[in-house]
Amino acid sequence: MAEQIQQPTTGQRKGVRRAKRLSTRIDLTPMVDLGFLLITFFILTTTWSQASHMRMHLPAGNDNTTIYGESTALTLIPLENGKIFYYHGNLGKAILNHTYGTIEIQGVRNLIIQKQLALDVNPKYTREDLALIVKPSTQSIYKDIVAVMDEVLINELQHYSFVDLSPEEFLFLQQEHVL
Repeated sequence: MAEQIQQPTTGQRKGVRRAKRLSTRIDLTPMVDLGFLLITFFILTTTWSQASHMRMHLPAGNDNTTIYGESTALTLIPLENGKIFYYHGNLGKAILNHTYGTIEIQGVRNLIIQKQLALDVNPKYTREDLALIVKPSTQSIYKDIVAVMDEVLINELQHYSFVDLSPEEFLFLQQEHVL
């Protein structure tokens, strides 16, 4: 690492002895190697640990009254024990038309595919117009919400959002003994 170089003593007078001067020369090659290894390590780890993100369409401002097309909206309410309550369009019309129900978390993909096929048949809409609204309840767990978001990515849904459960929906779920 460090090398000491001895220089010969040169004296001007005889008999006078001078102290030897030792010069040190430091070899920086290992330090440079270590620097390059650290730079390489930090570049690779920051590249591998970049956070991924998901796009979400949320209403602007504090107002959560965004109106969706009733025939294109599908609302999912994650409940406890891997159950999901769903309804098509508006809750009031879904109750009248009996277009609501409860499914297991594994059935979300089939429900989304059925809704997409129904929109494909409709001349006014396409499957890209499907708007998925997720309204987590107080009993839902993070795992179920992540499973719903996985289905959003798998089915390549363009429009989805998270909204709070409305009081009407909360009352209906309590009357149906779902909550």
